[in-house]
Amino acid sequence: MAILVPVSFGPLTVPSRAQVRLRVSASANPRTLRVDWVKETSSFFEQDKRPIMLFDGVCNLCNGGVKFVRDHDHNRSIRFEALQSEAGKKLLMRSGRAPDDISSVVLVEKDRSYTKSEAVLKIMKYIDLPFPQLAFFLQFAPLFVRDFLYENVANNRYAIFGRSDSCEI
Repeated sequence: MAILVPVSFGPLTVPSRAQVRLRVSASANPRTLRVDWVKETSSFFEQDKRPIMLFDGVCNLCNGGVKFVRDHDHNRSIRFEALQSEAGKKLLMRSGRAPDDISSVVLVEKDRSYTKSEAVLKIMKYIDLPFPQLAFFLQFAPLFVRDFLYENVANNRYAIFGRSDSCEI
């Protein structure tokens, strides 16, 4: 048993990684805890080694982001999958997240996954100029600042950008 102490910055509270893991494992059912999701989803990377961008399929901002990445990825370096799809749910569990967690874009590579602002920066490194250079400079901003900004947009994305009835991609 561990004692969890949140890290606080004035009115902003950032959960520690242990708290995030606790929430994920508490929401998962016992069957999913015994499954090796890396092995279970390894077939996604057998024929095609490109990373997979998981996005909220009904979010207009997310769909716009996918279209933007697709338009600026002339090498077709990234694949796309909606978080709500069966494959998306499996890849979420592979990334250590709950299968119904649609709170963040996730970039899944063969050996690692990225969420929130880290996923955005990693995606920027895969697409065409000048985005890899921009990602290089943005990585020097502290993670808690980048994630704070990311979470504020993500938490208000439906109110600001709206949602669609189905995935447009």
